[in-house]
Amino acid sequence: MYYFLSLLSANDSGVSFSTLPTVLATLCFHAPETAFHAFLTQMFSIHFFSWTESGILLAMSFDRYVAICHSLHYSTVLIDIHVAHRGISIIIHSFCMVFLLPFLLKRLPFCKVNAPTHSYCLHADVIRLLCGDTTINSMYGLFIVISAFGLDSVLIFHSYVLILCSVLATASQEERLKTLNIYVSHICAVLIFYVSMVSVSMVHRFGKHAPEYVHKFRSLVYLFVPPMLNLIIYSIKTKEIRKRLHKMLLGHKL
Repeated sequence: MYYFLSLLSANDSGVSFSTLPTVLATLCFHAPETAFHAFLTQMFSIHFFSWTESGILLAMSFDRYVAICHSLHYSTVLIDIHVAHRGISIIIHSFCMVFLLPFLLKRLPFCKVNAPTHSYCLHADVIRLLCGDTTINSMYGLFIVISAFGLDSVLIFHSYVLILCSVLATASQEERLKTLNIYVSHICAVLIFYVSMVSVSMVHRFGKHAPEYVHKFRSLVYLFVPPMLNLIIYSIKTKEIRKRLHKMLLGHKL
């Protein structure tokens, strides 16, 4: 669990740092332009970290499923080498998913000024600035969204169902509450991530005539609120982290 938490923490930091330059430039210095290669690099980074976070949340759901439904096999199933392989596979999978995006965009000319509606660069936003036939770009973007976010969310939901069935079938009411309390932090992290992602997508696709500040507000919520809330949620709900923070801040144990 702590390996996956460290991956989630590193990934959240990557999301924040990849968007920080253009967000500061746009909101604080009102910079009107973004260099083209910086534009594509940031787009790649944002989507890479988003896909990686989805994979980490899926891995964490599997970790919780094994811990609750097959607790006797936990120490043999999730050994260090298996966790390392899972983490590496998540990173490779995310990289392969978004690797083609910049090249598909570079093959077409831009017919508008690089002025995205968000304070950072998203693939769907960049497509609006292209001239020519963007069917391949749109179809590939839809494919990776369905194959990554769609599949991950379905598998995470399936793990919830299996855990709930197992807990209701075998545990007493006190044990049920204790078990579900262990899982609530992951549920919150999943809801925060996917609700933020869906909301910014809905605003982008169906709120084209909405004021500019609506797009910017939703984009900031999407990228900066989940990392902040993940830190708070896991710090509060994880006993060991809470004790270590208390010791660091106050200099003594609980």
